[in-house]
Amino acid sequence: MIITRTAFRRPATRVAPLLRSLCALAACLVLFLPNPARAVERDQIKAFLEVTGFDVALESIAQSASDAPAMLGADAGDFGLEWERLTEEVFAPDLMQTMALDILEDTLSSEALFHAAEFYASDLGQRLVVAENASHQNQDATAAREAGEQLISDLVESSDPRVALYRDMNTAIGGTDTAIRAVQEIQFRFLMAASAAGVIDMRIDADGLRALMKAQEGEMRRSMAASSLANSAYTYRDFSADEVAAYVDALEDPLMQEVYELLNAIQYEIQANRFEELAHRMRELQPVQDL
Repeated sequence: MIITRTAFRRPATRVAPLLRSLCALAACLVLFLPNPARAVERDQIKAFLEVTGFDVALESIAQSASDAPAMLGADAGDFGLEWERLTEEVFAPDLMQTMALDILEDTLSSEALFHAAEFYASDLGQRLVVAENASHQNQDATAAREAGEQLISDLVESSDPRVALYRDMNTAIGGTDTAIRAVQEIQFRFLMAASAAGVIDMRIDADGLRALMKAQEGEMRRSMAASSLANSAYTYRDFSADEVAAYVDALEDPLMQEVYELLNAIQYEIQANRFEELAHRMRELQPVQDL
């Protein structure tokens, strides 16, 4: 599963993590036995998050905190030595997972949950989980982007069908337009919260800010589309064209579409919520005049 064409999983490079994954998978298969009369329970959702790798996607939201100072025209160092402590508190994995569980308990249907869990429990699904988790946990995004761009160049030169499949994959999990709207909303809520908290002195109103973001949409769309393609090429570099095609088919299923629409919305809402909290808490670190 990918959300920023993000991939939700964690690399199983050691025996212990792999065993934990297999144990979770076994528990998941038991928990997900179809029972239309029974509502989705919290334990089922927890197993679902781990088997699909969405728990790792939630944890990776914390990495986006490094973008916050740049939105204010500042640097993390401008906020003192407490910056790391603050971001660890605001983007605590347990807190974000609880927020996701609370929403999913009220919104995720048992049919969609079972369908997605069944796919990700397959051999292909589990390999995808490992690859996508590794992508989420990669600390060198620049190197990965450059490697992905080179892979795309090579695939285009050889007329490899995976280039078109990666584009289809991006569309199936929400597409660039959905991602743009989400990023704009996260930025808008963060900047408005920062202004209300006195962290910045914003000289345009809400309507002006939205107009400014709209004017930058074209450039953002081109950048995000290219980034998504490169990220897919890097993440799925070890999968054949047939395997990528099988994944796209799975993602285009109506029940999987239901799952992704919901998970995208949850991830973006949690990210926006945490950025708003970060903006309010930034008052603890630096006075307004230092920005």
